[in-house]
Amino acid sequence: MQTILGASGQIGQELAKALKADFTEQIRLVSRRPQQVNGSDQLLSADLLDAGQTMDAVAGSEVVYLTAGLPMDTALWQAQWPLIMENVINACAAHKAKLVFFDNTYMYPQTSAPQTEETPFVPYGAKGRVRGEIASMLLDAMAQGRVQALICRAPEFYGPGKTQSITNATVINPLKAGKAAKVFLRDDTLRSLIYTPDASRAMALLGNTPDAYGQTWHLPCDDNRLTYRQLVTLAAKVLGAAPRYKVLKAWQLKLAGLFSQTLRDAAELLPRYQVDNLFVSDKFKARFADFKVTSFEEGLRAI
Repeated sequence: MQTILGASGQIGQELAKALKADFTEQIRLVSRRPQQVNGSDQLLSADLLDAGQTMDAVAGSEVVYLTAGLPMDTALWQAQWPLIMENVINACAAHKAKLVFFDNTYMYPQTSAPQTEETPFVPYGAKGRVRGEIASMLLDAMAQGRVQALICRAPEFYGPGKTQSITNATVINPLKAGKAAKVFLRDDTLRSLIYTPDASRAMALLGNTPDAYGQTWHLPCDDNRLTYRQLVTLAAKVLGAAPRYKVLKAWQLKLAGLFSQTLRDAAELLPRYQVDNLFVSDKFKARFADFKVTSFEEGLRAI
């Protein structure tokens, strides 16, 4: 049995498809309101903030994937993420299940320096500190031999379906609707974006590769990085839309944040839009040379 904790989001749904296609038909989907993806999935409703429910959700699992997400709310992250991670580690340790954690890059320095698996945690802001804390919790549990695990780390998403990302919300969706895209701070810095189905396929592959455990892996991205100016141009061409966009300045975003809690909570991520974002996934590509990474044009056409 392979179990996905937080199975209702785009990453969890794509992961369920990838596991069924290539690895197993014994899949358990866990969330507060789980729904079928493959038609044969086992569904279990559970709250990962509850230790007992988390323990029950993991029982009988060989591999557990933690793909849960929380709303962009700093106080919620601080209160809930450490508890979720503690409950999941304890459950996997008790049931001797392998753990695959789907992580992000919020704990990395928001500079133009290339980001590798060895990049130190230098978070900027409260959410980055939380992500660094929970990743460190898992790394400590791994070092202590409490749990056999690996960390999959991904940069910002773009993708189909229910993909929730800044790029989808500010670039792709407006262009699809015939509106102007919005770009944060600058349109000339290179962006590293991961196509959500690629992230999930790569995670399924890592979870079913015994020697991948005990390590952190950067999930594979198209290394033909684009600026937002180039991305808007390409997306508009693919979507048959006009390549219109506005660059939102820092003062405009700060003003908008006065009326939007979500924007206020996302403010700590803004420095990354002022510089090139160079997320390096060479380690994965060297180990899994046959893995097909979706190009930006292919991904946009699929969307």
